[in-house]
Amino acid sequence: MGGRPLEDSELVERARGGDAGAYEELVRRYQTLAVRTAYVIAGPADAQDAAQEAFVKAYGALGRFRTGKPFRPWLLRIVANEAINRRRAGRRSAALALRAGQAAEGRSRDDAAPSPERAALEQERRDELIAALNRLRPEDRLVVAYRFWFDLSEAEMAEALGCARGTVKSRLSRAMARLREVMPDA
Repeated sequence: MGGRPLEDSELVERARGGDAGAYEELVRRYQTLAVRTAYVIAGPADAQDAAQEAFVKAYGALGRFRTGKPFRPWLLRIVANEAINRRRAGRRSAALALRAGQAAEGRSRDDAAPSPERAALEQERRDELIAALNRLRPEDRLVVAYRFWFDLSEAEMAEALGCARGTVKSRLSRAMARLREVMPDA
């Protein structure tokens, strides 16, 4: 597939036509995001398996993928559903434990290292945030993670959650209100 990188839509069409390499490229592009999404819902023990199974299910459902729609939210919806199903099945009840590096992904690599005191305070605040997120319902954790950790737009969130953009806004607003209720010193 040399030359310019192919768009997701081109890869989907090739995969529909039987090009396994095209689907492998989609998996490579979205593996990390899929695992993180599953991690938020199902926890660390089931995240990898949920993401893997979601990719298998997505491959089987490529024929039902609507041409012209974005692939990422469609895939994330499958991942979220698989992770929710695993959690509901009672395989494991796990808490959200996003690593501090994920929360700070947007920071520049050139940022100066914080002082030890500041680093300790930042770590304490992240730990408080994670603990507060763990007290939320999985649906609330998911909408917060989609927005703030995975940086999905409202349209992408709506597609991934299978709801209208207005519903995304209200779900996010309610989730943030619940987070403020359980977050110390918010």
